Amino acid sequence: MLHAGDQAHHFLLPDADMQWVDSHSLYGKYDLVLFFYPRDNSPNCIIEATEFSDHQNDFDKLGCKVIGVSRDDCYSHANFRDEHGLSVPLLSDEKGEVCSQFGVSQYRERDGHKKLCIIRSTFVIDKNGIIRHALYDVTAKGHASMVYKLIQHLNGKGKHHASR
Repeated sequence: MLHAGDQAHHFLLPDADMQWVDSHSLYGKYDLVLFFYPRDNSPNCIIEATEFSDHQNDFDKLGCKVIGVSRDDCYSHANFRDEHGLSVPLLSDEKGEVCSQFGVSQYRERDGHKKLCIIRSTFVIDKNGIIRHALYDVTAKGHASMVYKLIQHLNGKGKHHASR
């Protein structure tokens, strides 16, 4: 598992349009929200991806890119994006290598069988490629709003209360 203060791993993954996204083109330019989700078109994944898409303009105004990652293939991502009108890029990690690097792959027991699953997790990564927040096993509903507040504070745009 990764923690706040750790250097984020490099990744190179295809998006829903089979265009390669290289983290080196993001680190140094943008803050980044990298959210890992279990599966396209599952109820909670729809909620999470839709909420991040709904807030995309707000994230953009703060110089922050939001990217989703799952082990689904590019075709599944394209269908998921198109069916739900998603605007955030969705990257395909079919081999699970990036999921493993970020510590979001875990074995869980389902129906008496152990299965490798993606734990719904989000990483807030600053412009220097340093993880500022590592959030594991998050709840989908309301998560995008909570992460937006973290980005606001990261950029000094959040509400500050003077202490007495």
